[in-house]
Amino acid sequence: MKATSLVTLSLLALCLACGSPNNDDPSLYYKGSAPVDLVEPLVDAANSRWFFFNSATRPFGMVNLSPDMEVDGDWGTGYRYHRDTIRCFSHVHGWQLSGIPVLPTTGPFQGHLGPHVYGSAYTHQTEIVRPGYHKIVLDDYGITAELTSTTRVGFHRYTFPESPESHILFDFTTALGPSKTDRGYARKVNDREIEGYAVMGATVRRPKPITVYFAAQVDKPFQQFSGWQNGELINGIDEVDGEHTGIFISFPTTQNEEVKMKVAISYVSVEQARINLDAELSHWDFDRVVRESRNEWNEWLSRVEIDGGTTEERQRFYTDLWHALQGRRIISDVNGKYCDMTGDTPRIGQIPLDGSGKPKFNHHNSDSFWGAQWTINTLWHLVYPEVTQSFVNSMLLMYDDGGLIPRGPAGGNYTFVMTGASSTPFIVSAYQKGIRDFDVEKAYEGLRKNHLPGGLMSKAGYEHHTFKGGGIEQYIEKGYVPHPLSDTRYGFHQNGAAQTLEYAYQDFALSQLAHALGKTDDEQVFRRRAENYGNLWNDQLGWMWVKDSTGQWRSPANVLTYENGWVEGNAAQYTWFVPHDVAGLINLMGGTDTFSGKLDSVFQVAQSHHFTSGKSHSVETQAQNREVYINYGNQPSIHTAFLFNYAGAPYLTQYWTRQVIKEVYSGVSPDYGYSGDEDQGLMGALAVLFKIGLFATDGGVSTTPVYEIGSPIFDKITLHLNSAYYPGKTFVIEASHNGPENSYIQSATLNGKPLDRVWIPHDTVVNGGVLRLDMGSEPNKQFGASPEQAPPSMSKREASE
Repeated sequence: MKATSLVTLSLLALCLACGSPNNDDPSLYYKGSAPVDLVEPLVDAANSRWFFFNSATRPFGMVNLSPDMEVDGDWGTGYRYHRDTIRCFSHVHGWQLSGIPVLPTTGPFQGHLGPHVYGSAYTHQTEIVRPGYHKIVLDDYGITAELTSTTRVGFHRYTFPESPESHILFDFTTALGPSKTDRGYARKVNDREIEGYAVMGATVRRPKPITVYFAAQVDKPFQQFSGWQNGELINGIDEVDGEHTGIFISFPTTQNEEVKMKVAISYVSVEQARINLDAELSHWDFDRVVRESRNEWNEWLSRVEIDGGTTEERQRFYTDLWHALQGRRIISDVNGKYCDMTGDTPRIGQIPLDGSGKPKFNHHNSDSFWGAQWTINTLWHLVYPEVTQSFVNSMLLMYDDGGLIPRGPAGGNYTFVMTGASSTPFIVSAYQKGIRDFDVEKAYEGLRKNHLPGGLMSKAGYEHHTFKGGGIEQYIEKGYVPHPLSDTRYGFHQNGAAQTLEYAYQDFALSQLAHALGKTDDEQVFRRRAENYGNLWNDQLGWMWVKDSTGQWRSPANVLTYENGWVEGNAAQYTWFVPHDVAGLINLMGGTDTFSGKLDSVFQVAQSHHFTSGKSHSVETQAQNREVYINYGNQPSIHTAFLFNYAGAPYLTQYWTRQVIKEVYSGVSPDYGYSGDEDQGLMGALAVLFKIGLFATDGGVSTTPVYEIGSPIFDKITLHLNSAYYPGKTFVIEASHNGPENSYIQSATLNGKPLDRVWIPHDTVVNGGVLRLDMGSEPNKQFGASPEQAPPSMSKREASE
């Protein structure tokens, strides 16, 4: 049976299980036990970053419609669980993207006074939040608001009280998340339609403004179209244009009268917004859209099927997986039109169409791929390869437009977020795993450019106008990036030691693609550069350390000092950042016993602070909390628990991954869950991988990628493979005698044959099969422990060749 057939049967079963609930209560659609019903969207909602919270959205949806309790700033904004006032419902919550805030109100109009006046109190007792659906009561106005969406259209259903003055406002004055609103335009099309746009201002991270266009329809004729500018109401108009503006429509309502509104968006034009509206939501059946959203989410989530575990563990697992499938938003329209912002002026581009006239892929908005090698690289490539190909082709489209493969694009802008060439491992690992429906020669050309002067390795974080802060020339000349690089600060994250380690790993990734493509000279160049991590090993100190431009070690040495050569981390965390050559790092440390002993002691210390720098961003930013050896609240050291597999101590990988899950990625509380920064799917994906017991320390970039085995928390995990990419139907992991205390692998078989190592080739997995693990309460220290059984590493590969 093909995967598509499984999906069809799954959806049929869902429909039968759901029956036909009362049309007035879509929440009843989520009363089953399917994966989508287990998702808890409020996890960590008290610590939301602007783009973190999700409710009325689809996978990677352009529209992410949800309530905003705070509206000004990147951090501490959007949905905030413990704030007592809803300011608005806005349609865009993305990396450096926001736009189109609305709110229904009653009584004398106050929208021109700002969201801190017109906002409304609410209570969680009358709130329902599910994947694809949000219901909340605006207590100040007596309005019940329900929200759902398609990919590019927000759908609202408001139940009003009896009122001679009911309104729906669009605010083009307020700040919204990362950016101010520079100006807005809206016009009355007829007594059921309005259209317009908001120009969202440039930010430190996104250097150019971006325009969000909209087309809105209501199912009830409005009697009045009015607006405001600079805090003053304007009546008797058909349009509003300029700075500090907004509009509202007004009508009387009877008790419990429903008014529906559809708001389609586009980054191209009003006309394109209307095309998105007509294509995705041509009807007014709100409940139907909720059902369709639920079913779409369930189709995606059901690719990973789990058995066993507690109800809370299953809830949290599917919440993690749900987060891994959003955040990095679609920015192209339904017909493939998109806005290219890489040049001096905006340009409208067209994604190539397939034989049926549909776009071959989507264009995407994305935070950095910094840390993606340990998270979405592995999860997406294995379970959602069609997502991977869309993102790779989106990056190559931006290369065509602007001359660089991005590491974190925002609305068609380059942002140069974080450091290095973090998109290299993502694209290389895709190719190595057989995801090849993209122009690999073009990809190689663009990736190679990023590893040379004039590419991304020349740029520090958010370095928009120069190519100096990355220190690539010094890296090539000296074998490391000095810190300090110069007296000039060219960008953020200008921290040479961390940049050196990142570049060395990314160079290895590129060398592997060069090898696969037969580019021998390049392979040798980048392979030699991949050894540069060794230039920062301070043998006397026993840690990686910072060198200045003369080759001198910085003194005095404190490996817990935050930044000062390290990007969002310290030397203690970055010492382990040699994912491509763990065997080489083990040799530098003096052998497997020294390596595993040091790492084990680090984890014992880290357990005292729950393996993070704090459970929220506000705590994590305190200086004393950043001086830690391991931090699973940020990316630099999230791979460390799997390094024991390389050092003859897989039982410690099994033990510590379970402890990290317990302390960091458990529970469904709104007060914690991702340590305040889930980072657009990265930490959700990491949690999924830890819980199913599969990982890839090198991010899958080698020519023969492998998965390392951890300690799955469920009795059975079934991965439903995409038949368009992989020949196998399913890969199943069975863990007999599993439980909270039985976390250690006693023995293993793969497809019925004994397995005595802790890694499996990617090709074996995607051909389908069964991995059986016999679990116990005491470690089997011999399982997978011999040097020959360790996962492949750069030095180990060379020794065997």
